[in-house]
Amino acid sequence: MEAWKQRLYAAYVSTGQAAGQGRAPERFDARRYPHLSTLLRRALPAQPDLRILDLACGHGPLLLCARALGYTRLAGVDVSAEQVALAQRLGLDGVVCQDLREYLRAHPGGFDVVFAMDVLEHLQMPELLDCMDLVAAALAPGGRLVVHVPNAEGLFGMRVRFGDLTHETAFTEVSMRQLLRATGFVDIRCHEEAPHVHGFTSAVRHLLWRTLTLPARLLLAAETGRFGHLLSQNMLVLARKAAPAEAS
Repeated sequence: MEAWKQRLYAAYVSTGQAAGQGRAPERFDARRYPHLSTLLRRALPAQPDLRILDLACGHGPLLLCARALGYTRLAGVDVSAEQVALAQRLGLDGVVCQDLREYLRAHPGGFDVVFAMDVLEHLQMPELLDCMDLVAAALAPGGRLVVHVPNAEGLFGMRVRFGDLTHETAFTEVSMRQLLRATGFVDIRCHEEAPHVHGFTSAVRHLLWRTLTLPARLLLAAETGRFGHLLSQNMLVLARKAAPAEAS
């Protein structure tokens, strides 16, 4: 990793990129993360013994929500020592400070589910392909992948793409399918990330999003001849590791 990136990652909390993570709370409350709890219920089968890995896990909110839902075999890796220290203070002993690719190489077939939330955009193209090959190798047969990335097709996607000096790229639904198919994944489903409804305010935000994005959807449909474009700043992607018979 380049020295300039190492410098920025080492200070990820203190420079403000890990917003709201300046100190570990006394106690983790999953109710503060309704979007993560909803995502986990959607992405994970009800098997508490699933082996779950969160890449670039930060201080571990996704893993802590998984633990609150009853999952017990949890692991995480992050290159930021500040973030890992916070995760460990919150009781996540399975979180380590290490380069993601080194960690993946050391755990072939070790996981049933891998989360890559807000991480792939930090990688240059050769690193990206290498990392996704390693993710596929770290998944058990039929293992699941959950990805969250900046959406280059989104109305404000460039706000995320250029909101962090360590970001290298953003993705469209087409380029994400290209990447995942090339690295051994199937059943690829890309989803818009509209405001999640968990109360009155979020319900109003959701309604406004659906209403105010309609003109842009119609304009894109007029140009492309199809509906269904993803317009949110970020994109959620679910996929499955291909079985040997499915590999192209």
